[in-house]
Amino acid sequence: MKIISLMGAAALAIGIGAAPAMAKECPRGTLDDRYCDWNDDLVADTPADPDDWLDPNTLVFAYTPVEDPAVYKEVWSEFLDHLAEITGKKVVFFPVQSNAAQIEAMRSGRLHISGFNTGSNPLAVNCAGFEPFTIMASPEGGFGYEMEIITYPGSGIEKVEDIKGQKLAFTSPTSNSGFKAPSAILKADYDMIPERDFEAVYSGKHDNSILGVANKDYPAASIANSVLRRMLSRDVVKEGQVRSIYKSQTFPTTGFGTVYNLHPVLKAQVRHAFFSFDWEGTKLKEEFEKSNEGQFLDMNYKDFWAVIRKIDAANEIEYSCN
Repeated sequence: MKIISLMGAAALAIGIGAAPAMAKECPRGTLDDRYCDWNDDLVADTPADPDDWLDPNTLVFAYTPVEDPAVYKEVWSEFLDHLAEITGKKVVFFPVQSNAAQIEAMRSGRLHISGFNTGSNPLAVNCAGFEPFTIMASPEGGFGYEMEIITYPGSGIEKVEDIKGQKLAFTSPTSNSGFKAPSAILKADYDMIPERDFEAVYSGKHDNSILGVANKDYPAASIANSVLRRMLSRDVVKEGQVRSIYKSQTFPTTGFGTVYNLHPVLKAQVRHAFFSFDWEGTKLKEEFEKSNEGQFLDMNYKDFWAVIRKIDAANEIEYSCN
């Protein structure tokens, strides 16, 4: 049985206080003890007591730490201006460096609005009270990305089985395409597991894995192809530096949402800001149209993340919030 905790997710010692005692028992499924789920949507309910609502003067927004935070602070600037206009609040960009730090920031109440990567969504939902409601989609409504296993020309790796006896770079244990999906697929389809059949190494982020393969530091890596497409379009890597030997089914991409106890009026305003944002002519469109994304699509965690929860179950993953 594998247990992913906030500390283990990034191999960092992150102190998390004990959850407050609940006034009475409530349904919560796999959610941490501090949350309730009366409506069975698998995410934490807004607290019934208004004294428990967050109404900060400054809203803090973070984007998943898959690529250079400095680049994405500028990319999100026009959206954050729109968010500030809709909410009447000051809005700041929080450049997180790890999934674990991002989750802990929301759990502690310091992060109010965020985009968590595909694999981190279940941990953020269960341990940090994350309430996702939208993902990026193409203008036609298509969404998602694929996990690919990449290598470099001349590596001697022509197919997945050739990774045996070599290193395979993952990103972090909370990443779907950077760890969870390839782990499940390699075990189920190829009878390959880390340490017995190959050496697992961790790069921290998808761009690190991609650059590691392109520069021949890693013979192979599992990555999200949406990140690869954006890096190719910016000429961070060249087409001839990497090649794919495996491509998965399509998975949902980054989920955006709020912390569960944000003031209900603010929650409604944040939703409105996402769905009323005009992408045309913005830096957000310029960056994400590289991966064929151009709108925010309404979604829910229970349905859209079902396949990710199945992958977690296949990997025998349980979440520990302590």
